[in-house]
Amino acid sequence: MTPDTPHSVADSAGRRWPVIDGIVFARASRPELAAEALARLDAGDRDGALVLLLADQDDWWRGPTADVAALRALVANRASLTLRQAMEHLSWGPVGDYFAHRWSDPTFLAGLALMEAHWTAPRSAFELACGIGQYLRALSQRGVAATGADVVFAKLWVARHWVAPEAELICLDAAMQPWPIGEDRRFDLVACHDAFYFLEPKGPILAGLRAMAGEGGWLAIGHVHNREWPNLSAGAAVTTDELSALFPDGIAYDDAELTRAAVERRTPRAAPPPALRGAEAFSVVAGPGAIPARSVTGALSLPPEGAFLRRNPLYAAGEIAWPSERYAREYGPRATYPARTDCPEHAVATAATADWALRRELLDLPERW
Repeated sequence: MTPDTPHSVADSAGRRWPVIDGIVFARASRPELAAEALARLDAGDRDGALVLLLADQDDWWRGPTADVAALRALVANRASLTLRQAMEHLSWGPVGDYFAHRWSDPTFLAGLALMEAHWTAPRSAFELACGIGQYLRALSQRGVAATGADVVFAKLWVARHWVAPEAELICLDAAMQPWPIGEDRRFDLVACHDAFYFLEPKGPILAGLRAMAGEGGWLAIGHVHNREWPNLSAGAAVTTDELSALFPDGIAYDDAELTRAAVERRTPRAAPPPALRGAEAFSVVAGPGAIPARSVTGALSLPPEGAFLRRNPLYAAGEIAWPSERYAREYGPRATYPARTDCPEHAVATAATADWALRRELLDLPERW
């Protein structure tokens, strides 16, 4: 990708793609949308182009189309809106609940534990299907140069303004290769959390991820739904046999085991895929740079020392107030935060507050959460 104007780049085939707020929209399955956005940018209508891209969704989306007036208000008032207000303008509904409370859900803690247990002090990281950038933020806080890609431009735009402003971001279709990132570009850590079960075709996509890790990097693939378990979400889940075939070099875990290991500050117990048939979801580490698991002590699962912490906003009068019945069913059984808590409303991340932070009673939320 080579910049050809302040608001566009050109790929090796000469195709132009729009760029807004440093985010390249290179979604190959949306050439008409890219062309219309480019036409508006070329005409000086930046906000009009941005509204077009913010309305786009992934092919799994079954929710409402965002209201154009609400999107215009979002663009106009983005400097003063909170993350939750931004997602309301985008009409994300339950997906907005998922992102708003991602910092305390057990699957997010499991992903942090997966990466921490196999941590190699990476200098660079790439996350496919990064959403609004919670993992990118955690990596950036540790000095990792983080790059994120997602099929939904709006998620990346939210990441830029509310969650992970330092990350490099690109909108692309994982199923359409080669990816517009640079054929020779390599990363120390390549991740895909809570999304791999959506991606098809899995073989070529995984091959692309392995290529990005190169000869020295490693892969962290978190929370892959098990097709033999009654899942609560859409997607193209896998079986343990398929997991074995996809990751013959993999170190596999029950995702729930990773959550427990983080809270208990111990080494997570891996298991051969056939032993994971009863797991709700799998996580796996693979690649030439992968190392054996070590104890999870909080280097990544805890917020950085000195971070400003807030009480988990799911607490109401000491009880947990779930955002929806569906959310309670999906995350409630494995939630690490107790119904009653003596934690303060605010605190600083120190050794004295670590247990509260590990249990997600206290959270390191973005400033404009």
